[in-house]
Amino acid sequence: MPPATTSPTITVDNLSKQFKVPVREEGLKASIRSLVRREHRAVDAVAGVSFAIEPGEVVGFLGPNGAGKTTTLKMLSGLLNPSGGHARVLGFEPFERNRDFLRSITLVMGNRSQLEWDLPALDSFELIRAIYGMSRADAEHTRNELIELLELGPLLDKPVRNLSLGERMKMEVALSLQHRPQVLFLDEPTLGLDVTMQRRIRTFLADHNARTGATVLLTSHYMADVEALCKRVIVIHHGQLLFDGQLSALGSEFAAHKTVTIEFADGDAVRHDVLARIASAAPASEVVTTTESSISVRVPRNDVPRVATLALDALEVLDLSIEDPPIEDIIEQVFNAERA
Repeated sequence: MPPATTSPTITVDNLSKQFKVPVREEGLKASIRSLVRREHRAVDAVAGVSFAIEPGEVVGFLGPNGAGKTTTLKMLSGLLNPSGGHARVLGFEPFERNRDFLRSITLVMGNRSQLEWDLPALDSFELIRAIYGMSRADAEHTRNELIELLELGPLLDKPVRNLSLGERMKMEVALSLQHRPQVLFLDEPTLGLDVTMQRRIRTFLADHNARTGATVLLTSHYMADVEALCKRVIVIHHGQLLFDGQLSALGSEFAAHKTVTIEFADGDAVRHDVLARIASAAPASEVVTTTESSISVRVPRNDVPRVATLALDALEVLDLSIEDPPIEDIIEQVFNAERA
């Protein structure tokens, strides 16, 4: 039996991972010297990260390439031992690789495959069933449910090498869920897929979370994945935590501007008058687009109420909208703030 779990499904406390990387100066002498005495330098892939994830949460784990996301997931799934700090998943220490722990989690990596390349996908399902010690009846019941949900029936008898990237990725997701894990570590699960296939995978994962209550930690460079699945995001850079909170709060904390779009009755003179008024009220504003009957302006967050009030008082406004910048822009601002 697994140990009793505390309230959070995943607890990370000051977790760190350091790698030793060989270094060598260029040139023949340096090459010869490295044969006798190889020098190394320490690289902090993860540097003291702490967070907790509650049961059933779907959390986006964001950062640029090299930020430490995949290293963190590998430590949480037991593939890597941490250099420092502690982590617990479902009450287990991941690096101990307890059998009950391994039966309770799954790790999906968009650039790695657990499917047998030259065999039909159905054989990989049978292999996973044997590895996890599942009864044939339970495994077939879950497998058939996943096959139906992901529309995989016509693909099962094809050798994996004959499947398209999108078909393989759907098969990977189904295969990783056959043993009914309670925790899903998803590392770029829609990597390289077209927009339609990305949408199908996202829809399936959202439905799976709603049906099973599985806890999900997701990394993705596709912000559509994060916006569709995650209410909360954790942002790391250079192995350090930059932000942990609601996705909606990212804009209020890091987005310095909002886009104000005003639609009004036709009139070139009116448009110039409005632009002049906005420039006077908010000198740091920037015009994004302008037509005969509308303008869009990037306005500093603190000046937005004043600009909106000015427009409503001075014009016969047909429509007015205020939008945060795209999530990609906000994330970039998070990284820029960290560098600064």
